[in-house]
Amino acid sequence: MELAVGGIGLSYGGRRVLENVTFSLASGEHALLLGPSGSGKSSLLNIICGLQTPDTGDVTLGQRPVVRNGLLCGADGVRKRHMGIVFQTLRLVSALTVRRNLLLAQHLQTGARDPGGVDRVLDRLGIAHRAKARPFELSQGEAQRAAIARALVGNPAILIADEPTSALDRDNTKGVAELLAETAHDAGASLLIATHDDRLRDYFGRTLALAEGRLAG
Repeated sequence: MELAVGGIGLSYGGRRVLENVTFSLASGEHALLLGPSGSGKSSLLNIICGLQTPDTGDVTLGQRPVVRNGLLCGADGVRKRHMGIVFQTLRLVSALTVRRNLLLAQHLQTGARDPGGVDRVLDRLGIAHRAKARPFELSQGEAQRAAIARALVGNPAILIADEPTSALDRDNTKGVAELLAETAHDAGASLLIATHDDRLRDYFGRTLALAEGRLAG
């Protein structure tokens, strides 16, 4: 599904945070949303995901509206069914195993449970052997993979990651970038990564540079 973002504007307390942000992401395309802290990345990501209301603009995924004329429009349903979000924190229930967490996430997103699908995602990400572990028992690398697995269990049309490499060294940054790209490709999903980490330019062909609330170019 194509993601179309048009004319997004947002202000806080008289300060313009986003100004006429417009771009599209083709079905299956991978891109970076790159900008320094305070450039408006997180706000834009929240608007795209239907978690925040802009002042102006539209967001659609395929033919499904998320924002229309600055108002949320069916955002919860589109996000749950068609978007997979990799948050900066793990966001798993500590009392449940990794597998049970993924089954819960899948049910909340799709209304169904597909244990075989969850097992395939765990296997694809190389953490099937940690399916019975609790979140606090995971290593940093395993936790990153579990966060990506959580985003994938609903078979999303687009995978969205928020600062996935902000605290990583170069080797781990390379590993996470390649894992996100490969996983999105294997799932047939588009990929949008919001980051201030300029090192990620080495792994993705398209960069949307955001500065002071505007896209460059």
